[in-house]
Amino acid sequence: MKVLSLIRPTTLVLTGLSVAILAACGGGGVVYPFQTLDGTQPLVIGHRGSAGVLPDHTLEGYTRAIQNGADFIEPDLVATKDGELIARHEPNITATTDVASHPEFATRKTTRLVDGAAETGWFATDFTLAEIKTLRAVQPLSDRDPSHNGKYQIPTLREVLNVAKSEGAKVGRVIGVYPETKHPTYHVDANLKLEDRLLAILTEYGYTKKDSPVIIQSFEVSNLQYLRPKTQVRLVQLVDGDDYDFKTGKVTFAAPFDRPYDWTKAGKTALFDSMLTPAGLAEIKKYADGVGPWKPYIVPVKGSFDAAGKMLDVNGDGAVNYMDTTSQAATTLIADAHKVGLTVHTWTFRNEPKRLAFDYKGDPKNEYLQFYRLGIDGLFSDFADTAVAARAAYLKELGR
Repeated sequence: MKVLSLIRPTTLVLTGLSVAILAACGGGGVVYPFQTLDGTQPLVIGHRGSAGVLPDHTLEGYTRAIQNGADFIEPDLVATKDGELIARHEPNITATTDVASHPEFATRKTTRLVDGAAETGWFATDFTLAEIKTLRAVQPLSDRDPSHNGKYQIPTLREVLNVAKSEGAKVGRVIGVYPETKHPTYHVDANLKLEDRLLAILTEYGYTKKDSPVIIQSFEVSNLQYLRPKTQVRLVQLVDGDDYDFKTGKVTFAAPFDRPYDWTKAGKTALFDSMLTPAGLAEIKKYADGVGPWKPYIVPVKGSFDAAGKMLDVNGDGAVNYMDTTSQAATTLIADAHKVGLTVHTWTFRNEPKRLAFDYKGDPKNEYLQFYRLGIDGLFSDFADTAVAARAAYLKELGR
């Protein structure tokens, strides 16, 4: 999931029912219904744990997210050489662990194809779990606090599930786990298919029903279709893109972020955005319970350009970048997905000013509020405490 963070102005969007209630009550002290699919409050999902303050995918990061009020925690899953599921963002563990500083593993450095793209580094699929446990997590983003680098182990899925249970008991809430199967085709090619391993572990914990505190997500399609008849747990189809065009306000596409890789391998030429048409959403509904689009599919942003086509430095800081964009009117995606019975969970929300558009005035809560008002069913955040605080403000706004 990408670093870019997108927003739009804070304009309250009301459903027809909300408008009727508002008119009947004269607008004073009205309690609006939530605009989520099932009418419950939107979920806050701790993205990779607490990625804004601690290294991705650590038990300490998941614990922090739970303590900060997250409803779900998100482990990205990859497999080790001996078939254990661990929480890492990618099979390539170079950027998220201290593996490069371990001389005993120097000869493991290699180049592999991941979704058709060559990557050089160290790969979880070349390590046993015992070897993985000798490594420590590091912060992958250079602009974030590196002081926790080298402190925390790489957890297994079972350890993440255990933390959700134990920390949930401490805070008095059921904490959900939202695993992503990372690069399923890569793992099939490595003879380390993820899906049956995942289902076996979930079954150990009794997580087999639709109301189990588990949601499985994937950017590929065929693995979700494979899972559908095997489990009742909720499934979510992720929808990606390569980059963003500030002039047109559109998501752009380039391999390997142009389409699900299993589509590419099967010779299918449709792009990710085809999934978000009414027909595409109806197709997703056949095998999934929700859709997880990247934020610009919901709230586009654009830059301002002069007559020569040069983007303007709106905030006057001497640089032209994302902070000079302005949010645009929301698309109909949430309403379209709700119409066919799909929830919408979007990603990723971050606090840093450089990841906020100009019209949010440097306050990440404004971004959250806009998406809550639009009826988002859930969102992934690197800073769960900020997401929860913004949700509390939203509930207060609704009179709850």
